[in-house]
Amino acid sequence: MEEIVAVGGGGHAKVVLGILRKLQRYHVLGYTDLNDLGHFQKAPYLGSDKELAALATSREKLQAVLAVGQVGLGKKRHEIWTRLSALAIRFPLIVSPDAVVNEDVSAGEATVVMDGVVINCGAVIGKGVIVNTNSTVEHDVVIADWVHVAPGVTISGNTTIGRFSMIGAGATIIEGINVAEACMVGAGATVVHDLVEPGVYVGCPARRIK
Repeated sequence: MEEIVAVGGGGHAKVVLGILRKLQRYHVLGYTDLNDLGHFQKAPYLGSDKELAALATSREKLQAVLAVGQVGLGKKRHEIWTRLSALAIRFPLIVSPDAVVNEDVSAGEATVVMDGVVINCGAVIGKGVIVNTNSTVEHDVVIADWVHVAPGVTISGNTTIGRFSMIGAGATIIEGINVAEACMVGAGATVVHDLVEPGVYVGCPARRIK
């Protein structure tokens, strides 16, 4: 089995660790976090991220999964990945065995696809993306790097989601929409027009509030 470390010890990490166990491909060495939570989802505490430097030195081609949930608009997760990648730690694509990923789909490193997700033909998923539980990404959607698609989201076909954006739980993006970089779409919102500038969008139809 391949050795892997989980970076993060919050609620999102609980779900990610469960997915790693179901895959039966990885042996989880432990998790890192600012706080020692003891044995966490059967994984031992390894210390803070600083301890990974020594671990990376002692093991060839150390792998990690970015198990930190959304903090703001994904820039914190990007910062963690940038720092740890400099230690030659590799972040593989993690796809739940309970997700449905159809033909001609591509996804980048450090991306995690959770249980119940459906990703349809021709979709392109970037680096460091979270596609969360029971979300649907339809045909020919492009999701840029460091986007978080929250649980229960529907992204219709031929849609583009810009870098660092977050699509809140239960939101719907109708077909052919372009969402700009660094947009936060509120839970339950319905996006029916292009979002052309960064900001927070809520409601049905979604409107910019700041």
